[in-house]
Amino acid sequence: MSSADLHKRPDEVAAMFDKVASRYDVTNDVLSAGQTIRWRAATARAVAPQPGELVLDLAAGTATSSQPLLAAGAEVVACDFSLGMLAQGRERNPGPAFVAGDAQALPFADDVFDAVTISFGLRNLNDTAAGLSEMLRVTRPGGRLVVCEFSTPSNGFIRTAYLEYLMKALPEVARRVSSNPAAYVYLAESIAAWPDQWQLAALLRECGWADVQFRNLSGGIVALHRAWKP
Repeated sequence: MSSADLHKRPDEVAAMFDKVASRYDVTNDVLSAGQTIRWRAATARAVAPQPGELVLDLAAGTATSSQPLLAAGAEVVACDFSLGMLAQGRERNPGPAFVAGDAQALPFADDVFDAVTISFGLRNLNDTAAGLSEMLRVTRPGGRLVVCEFSTPSNGFIRTAYLEYLMKALPEVARRVSSNPAAYVYLAESIAAWPDQWQLAALLRECGWADVQFRNLSGGIVALHRAWKP
């Protein structure tokens, strides 16, 4: 199965996230055995926000990912296409500017942001290349991109066990803790179909990003990609 086979219309994906918004953060913490905290911290370190910088946090959801960026003194725009997620974010995590927007057609001018980051949202785009090109457009020359996304474990045994968890255990756990378990079946399938670390790095280069680097977290279950705009 390819990632293209899994793509839903943007309105369908937004509606899916609207339904899980109320318990989204709790569910993710349970499903990842608490690893989300570590992944968020690693992403913030990779972004390395400086006081006064303007950072775009895409697919920000409830803006939990925006908090360490704000704590570093950056000005943060939390952008998501799910109005339900943004509404939860305004209640729980005030601080960033909340903007509804599609990552494939961002509502921002060219060369605006010092840094752009997206966590666990890139694979939900219908056109990954279009999204990465839009992120390039809104980033100032010399600015940076950090992508935190599920990836492919480097160890064969871990990879097999991880796929078993995704396709069998994750949906069952989601039934117990999520407000919309069916959404997590889709998410598990989208993770399994997603390109590996090297393929995503190649796509970043094709979209115009330079000095592309990546490093694995949790044995490659998650990968952090970092790149710069020439």
